[in-house]
Amino acid sequence: MTKAIGIDAGGTLTKLAYENEFGELVLEHFPSNHLQAVTDWISNHPEIEEIGLTGGRAEQVKHLLKEVKSIHYIVEFEATLKGVRYQLIQHGHQFDRSIITNVGTGTSIHFMDGETHNRVGGTGIGGGTLVGLAALTTGIYDYHEIIKKAQYGERQEIDLLVQDIYQGMDTPIAGTLTASNFGKMGIDETKNHPIENILATVQGLVGEVITTLSIQLAEQNQVEHIIYIGTTLNENEALKKVIANYTILKKKTPIFLEDHGFSGAIGAFLNITVNQKS
Repeated sequence: MTKAIGIDAGGTLTKLAYENEFGELVLEHFPSNHLQAVTDWISNHPEIEEIGLTGGRAEQVKHLLKEVKSIHYIVEFEATLKGVRYQLIQHGHQFDRSIITNVGTGTSIHFMDGETHNRVGGTGIGGGTLVGLAALTTGIYDYHEIIKKAQYGERQEIDLLVQDIYQGMDTPIAGTLTASNFGKMGIDETKNHPIENILATVQGLVGEVITTLSIQLAEQNQVEHIIYIGTTLNENEALKKVIANYTILKKKTPIFLEDHGFSGAIGAFLNITVNQKS
């Protein structure tokens, strides 16, 4: 194992990135409500001399790691961008300009142009919205249960589609597009809807809002590729399908990195190793 490690202390998970003795990148995570597990892990690896640190709980981790010789803090999205660039190269993607949409509790959107980036937008719609609306509408608070049930749901009896408005007439845009999320709920007050359908519709709303904004910003910045990252996408194939389908429909290319949730930790690790080599 190398003497350096990258840590991204997020609100839900604390992610670690380091190289093993074979020079391979290793990724691990711990619950952020149990940071002592992180310090215990580091204590069991006394060879660690330097830590690259980022994330919302970085100060808490720093306070717990007084025995480490050197801690290098890096701003969260600087770390994320470094990690994203590394992963793009590893997966053979060859483009310099893209939109990066980071779907966390809310959503932050950045424009990446080579080695530079700037925040171009964002929305309060994100994973927090998904869990919050799911809890309000179904009483289910557990994220994993929400996404599990949502994948079996259907949206057409709750969302108002373009074809529902035109009813047999030619539509000016694709008839299967959503005209109004939850639009049918105000039309038929007597109908009961399965929980799976409600959760699928909540997830559809979140996915479509995020994607619509990302596409608009991609158009403004004249880029083709939109990279979607963030913990809300973890194990959530249904949400990724909503996002991918709408992105492709609007003639943009969606990219989902395999280890997107570890971008910050990878970037924090690279921030140390690059500085060591320079």
